[in-house]
Amino acid sequence: MDVLIGVALGLLGLWVLLVLGLFLVRPRGNALTLAIRLLPDVLRLVARLARDDRVPRSARVRLWLLLGYLALPFDLVPDFIPVLGYADDAIVVSWVLRSVIRSVGPEVVTELWPGTPEGLLIVRRLTRT
Repeated sequence: MDVLIGVALGLLGLWVLLVLGLFLVRPRGNALTLAIRLLPDVLRLVARLARDDRVPRSARVRLWLLLGYLALPFDLVPDFIPVLGYADDAIVVSWVLRSVIRSVGPEVVTELWPGTPEGLLIVRRLTRT
């Protein structure tokens, strides 16, 4: 029984660290609202990047894992938690995209971007690339 309590407390501690990390890397200001509005274009970009042979295998794995996470019916942070409840998907997407853009370069992302040039500028701002 003590082992189960220890495991449960360990998992709770890891979850708290994850929420804290998400809070620290969240987009600032109105960037989060813009990220949520751009989500359809960003999802198409993620799918295109995940199928592109120019993207390294490790980055494609991160993209496929991201798509799997987004398809899950539950979130890491429940929606009733203020600030991060609705934002965790946008934060995770911007974090993964930042790592992928750094590995493939902005030229590939520009070529595969399905939205407007203004939307691409917002994505670059959110991902700090």
